This record gives sequence, C-alpha cells and structure tokens, in this order.
Amino acid sequence: MPWLAADHEGAEAEITLSFDDNRLASRLFGQYDQNLAFLEKRLGIRATARGNLVNLVGPADPCEQGKIVLENLYARLKSGHDVTLGDVDGAIRMTTSQGSLFEPDGAPRLGHEEIVTRKRTVRARTPAQDSYIRALKRHELVFGIGPAGTGKTWLAVAQAVALLDKGLVDRLILTRPAVEAGERLGFLPGDLKEKVDPYLRPIYDALYDLMDAPRVERGMQSGMIEIAPLAFMRGRTLTNAVVILDEAQNTTSMQMKMFLTRLGENSRMIITGDPSQVDLPPGMKSGLSEALDLLDTVEGIAQSYFTEDDVVRHELVGRIVRAYEAATRAGDHSAPHQPRRMRQP
Repeated sequence: MPWLAADHEGAEAEITLSFDDNRLASRLFGQYDQNLAFLEKRLGIRATARGNLVNLVGPADPCEQGKIVLENLYARLKSGHDVTLGDVDGAIRMTTSQGSLFEPDGAPRLGHEEIVTRKRTVRARTPAQDSYIRALKRHELVFGIGPAGTGKTWLAVAQAVALLDKGLVDRLILTRPAVEAGERLGFLPGDLKEKVDPYLRPIYDALYDLMDAPRVERGMQSGMIEIAPLAFMRGRTLTNAVVILDEAQNTTSMQMKMFLTRLGENSRMIITGDPSQVDLPPGMKSGLSEALDLLDTVEGIAQSYFTEDDVVRHELVGRIVRAYEAATRAGDHSAPHQPRRMRQP
C-alpha cells in the first residue's frame, strides 16, 4: 500500500506516495511521465517521480486530490485494467467534484458506474456520466441531454451492447432523424443503406468501438442490429429491444410522439440530443424540448443532463462549447432547454 508524508504547515503541502510494484508504477506515471504532467496541469501541483515513488507538492487540497487520483488509478492497474490519459482525466473530474473517493471504512473506492461489454469495460469519467449510467441501468426510458462530446450517445450504445451481450434483449435498434434530407431520401443516389449511412455514421463509429467488426456485420445481416432513419419507425411496435434515438433535438413533435409510442414489452428506449443545436426550420418546435417538459414528472422516466464541463473529448472541445454558449447568451438568442439535475422517480 502507498504511504504518505504530509507537511501541513506553511503555504504548501507535500505528499509522497510509494507503490509496491515498479512495473505498475511506471504504467501509472505514463510514458515520459505524461500522466503526472496531466495531473500537474489540471490540479496546479508539482508531481515528481523517482522509481516507484512520486512526490506531490502544492496547495493542500489539490495535493490530497492528486493522492486520491493516483491511488485509485493504481488500484485500477492492479485489477488488470489499463490507465489512459482519459482515465486520468476522469479520475480527476470525479475526485474534484466529489471531494473524496474513499468509502466510510477508509478503503479506496475503485470505481464508479461502469458498463461491461465483451470487448471492453466502459467507466464513467464525470459525475454526470456516473448518474447517466445509473439511469440507463435502472429505467426503461432515459433522456440524455447535453452538448457534443459528453459521451451521451456513446454510453447509450455501450449500455445497449451490454444488454445484448447478456441476452437480456434480442435486438439493437439505432435511429436518428435525417433532417438535412427532410426524411425524403428518394432523390439521393444509391440503395437505402447508402442513402442513410451519412446520417448514421456516428452510431456506426460507436458500434465498432464497442463490438468486434465481424460481429457487427453479422448482426446487421441477421437483423440483430438495425440502423435506420426515424421515418422507418412509424407503425412498428418494438419488443425485446434496446432502441436509441440520437440527435433527437431535430425531431418534430409528431415524430417524437410517434417514436415514444413504439415502446413494446421488454424494451428500453434511450433518447439523446442537444436542444441548443436544433436544425429544424425556423419556427418549428423541437420534439425533444417538448417531450422533456411534458414527461418531466412521468414515473419511470429519467432525464440526465450534461454541461460543457462534462465534455470528454479534446480539451479544446469544451472551450469551443463554452465560447459558443457565451456568445449565445451575449446575443440574447432564444435560450435552450435549461439543464436540470437528473430526476429519478
């Protein structure tokens, strides 16, 4: 177990951690100590590695947070998982938001909500993702609302794949509105798949991240995995399936109502979207915003909200989102649906 020594006197604290496995310690610190460099940048402390030791110097609270982050990531390595820069970022986000990752008995808590698929294990990297995954596991209908890059669609696909892997559902159905073509795809060249693919490419990317390519191809051929534009959901009752509606802010009121009423026995629906990026014609109300208001108090439905602080892509994505939101507020544009805490009945 790591040991520590802390100087609580003066302006700076100093904590020294020792890890019992040099090989794992090296992986923890990262190639050329890149994980420690990231920790320094995010927490505003100095982290110096010597063999299996790391010395943290800086303000007391950030140093304590850095200690917790490293201890939990080291425990993750000991359990057989890898540690990437994304994991370091996620551990920092969780630690700084929660204050401490320790259980009441003092033992380090190894993790937060996770989704296990055959190909990989997906762990929450932000508190919002943690709440979202809990909602996905406990509710039959979940809304994931927030800006691009927060992982809402990717986590939805991960949960769907996990349920498919466990045999809890028979099918995975993924859909989104093809707004740019007005859902009238006939004038586009090619067969149905070629017409629709450009609109559904982000969903394909998530699938191939979470499933082996041959299995994805077999699933599409057998009908176990179905990817189609929203217009093709009309008139169907979807049973024994996980159904994901992506880019839901671009649905009309009628389309959203149509989609929501497709829910059949032993099925789950996940609806993701960003109300601030509506591509519908001017004056047309987003079906997503309307549904969020109408269904806010309906039992059995969860609404999970993300903000720019939850962006887990490149750091610049978060800055870009914040810049656009600041410009929107300054220009007094129509405000998007306001984020709220997730409501769980």
